[in-house]
Amino acid sequence: MADFINKYKRFFKPFKNVSFVILIVFAIWMLFFDANSWFIHNELNNDIEALENEKAYYKSEIEKDKKEIKKLKSEEGIEKYGREKYHMKKKNEEIYLIEYEDSLKNSTNE
Repeated sequence: MADFINKYKRFFKPFKNVSFVILIVFAIWMLFFDANSWFIHNELNNDIEALENEKAYYKSEIEKDKKEIKKLKSEEGIEKYGREKYHMKKKNEEIYLIEYEDSLKNSTNE
């Protein structure tokens, strides 16, 4: 054991300084154990980034909805929307829906 200590004495020399040991303990405490540790800050920064991305997504969705509402304010817009989305028709009018194989695959994915 004494041979081990003599061989690695130069590595233990900084630990004889009390202020160095206190600095190391403080750094370890702040990095891992404190309530404001680096890991918690990193996790919170990731959460903030995800929320900002979500906010941008919802803002773009709001803009699309505003455009859609603007289109629906006119009588022609309501009629067009009803015909396209709900396959509505006027009296004495026939509607033919032509579906291709690839359109059937797309409609099941939506």
